[in-house]
Amino acid sequence: MTDHPTTYQGEPADLSDPDWDDRATLYKIDEGQGLLGGFDGLRRGTLAELVRFVQSLPEDERKDYAIQESGDSRYGPKEIAALAAHDDFPSGD
Repeated sequence: MTDHPTTYQGEPADLSDPDWDDRATLYKIDEGQGLLGGFDGLRRGTLAELVRFVQSLPEDERKDYAIQESGDSRYGPKEIAALAAHDDFPSGD
């Protein structure tokens, strides 16, 4: 598994070649504390597992979550949806 950032100097995440097996943590976005408010991870797994979990939630709840991939890759709700729609997103079967 690689630990490479998907953002650099504030540029948008490069979602072209995700490492689906990379370690990741799910966070609840706390409006008062920013993207990873409190740094209390709710769930850990691979990037693919966490993207799949967030996308399984009701659509109106998905906006409340972010994923921190190992290293410093962060995915907000829009990036998570884009990852789920990626051509090679693992089905999880």
